[in-house]
Amino acid sequence: MTRAPVAALAVAVAGSAALSGRLLAAGVYRRLNTTALPGPYAVRPDALHTHRSATIVDLHCDALLWRRDLAQRRRSGHLDLPRLRAGNVALQVFAVTSHAPMGLNFERNHPRRDLVTVLQILQGRPVPTWRSRVARALDASDRLHALAAADAGLRIVRTRADLEALVAARTADPRTVSGLFAIEGAHALDGRLDGLDELVAAGFRMIGLQHFFDNDAGGSSAGVGKGGLTDFGRELIGRMETAGVALDLAHSSAAVIDEALRIATKPVVVSHTGVRGTCDNSRNLWDDQLRGVAATGGAVGIALFEHAVGGTGVDAAARAMRHTADVIGVEHVALGTDWDGAISCAVDASGLCV
Repeated sequence: MTRAPVAALAVAVAGSAALSGRLLAAGVYRRLNTTALPGPYAVRPDALHTHRSATIVDLHCDALLWRRDLAQRRRSGHLDLPRLRAGNVALQVFAVTSHAPMGLNFERNHPRRDLVTVLQILQGRPVPTWRSRVARALDASDRLHALAAADAGLRIVRTRADLEALVAARTADPRTVSGLFAIEGAHALDGRLDGLDELVAAGFRMIGLQHFFDNDAGGSSAGVGKGGLTDFGRELIGRMETAGVALDLAHSSAAVIDEALRIATKPVVVSHTGVRGTCDNSRNLWDDQLRGVAATGGAVGIALFEHAVGGTGVDAAARAMRHTADVIGVEHVALGTDWDGAISCAVDASGLCV
């Protein structure tokens, strides 16, 4: 066989492998992100009127983890731009998951054997993202910026002025949607405090200190040690506040949450969680922690997955929201769905009217 046919065969094999990898990843996505009550949804006119008059913000989704065209409406998974618009979502926070341990669970995880690396390879993401967590975040940012460039109704929020412009834009066109970038786990900095500067420049405005394992910033609620903040974590919080990046304590250990609430000088969020008052487990917040978040002027985003709220129905999430409102006031209660975060839930983004 001559060199040319060998080269052509190699290209064909590589292309076939890449296609197989993307198909496998797409199958994983469909299996892990399911909806108990798929649309279309029938809603009473009075409820629909209330829904349409609201400004809806969701503090957490993982849609950027997956290789999907968010411009196209799909039946699988939880969100895309058409379904966000159908659900009247004004602002969607897009989080970047840069590392997830194999066999992850809610009790005890080691960071070794990363699932996200496998997904990056299977989905054909750029080679630098196979090794660098910062590169993964920057790649995700590039993809959403490209989508915004192609869709005039999608905006990227970086500043308070951008938020004010969103409100004005939705008055003229309620189909306008904005996205805000977040990081799920400060390990995305690759252990470098100056990595924060790269992420801020790329548009990231919220950082969760931990995900499913202990990292350089401190302990996770599902880590091994579950310790408090490290020196790196304390310095990072200070730098985030200076840079105007919101501190997110979802997935953080109780020790990290308690210390972070003591030293924070700006409002703190817990982007996607549940509360022990309705679902008692180590992932969720005690009432005193709710009060601590409220004391900073922050907000608690109630998630839709079973481990957070004790069920996959909308009633379970409503109970958690009601409890949170009773403890700290409705002004501190938010929505943090965790859509496309490998969860099963009641409705997709088009079903927020239910």
